[in-house]
Amino acid sequence: MIGVILYGPPAAGKDTVTSALNGLDPRFTLFRRLKAGSGRTTGYRVTDTEHIAGLRVRDEIVWENARYGSLYVVDRPGLLQALESGVPVVHLGQLAAVTAVKSALTQARWLVVSLSCSRQTAIQRIRERKTGDDEARIRAWDETEELHNADIAIDTDYLDPQESASLIAAEINRRLLAA
Repeated sequence: MIGVILYGPPAAGKDTVTSALNGLDPRFTLFRRLKAGSGRTTGYRVTDTEHIAGLRVRDEIVWENARYGSLYVVDRPGLLQALESGVPVVHLGQLAAVTAVKSALTQARWLVVSLSCSRQTAIQRIRERKTGDDEARIRAWDETEELHNADIAIDTDYLDPQESASLIAAEINRRLLAA
């Protein structure tokens, strides 16, 4: 079992690179985190806080964070299912989340990719999304810590999504052949 962690601040290109990866090879699929709250639902498994509380009681939460008025969860059952059916691409924006996901399922191997872009580019991308929460997303961009120990670091100001996807896919394939 192998998966990809795309780490980075809002607007660094996680959705775009994931889409390019899936276009390159359908085994790469977005790991849809659980989400309880309002706002965008695309790319999430929408749930409620009661369901998340049940997961918490059963110790099935790998990582959770609250942002933009919603609760986002990486759940162990969902992650295991995604690893068994393909190469999940997990989007994360907190350093502790990377450690939590890598430690959650010791039988899985992870390729950790750090995506970045300039603040100016992020602001432009955030505004183009028209989600209505620009200031919160820019603040989240400012608060996202740099990941120093990534397997691959990509600046999406300079590498386009297809080039990024090709680089990631080549490394996954190299690791699968080496296993």
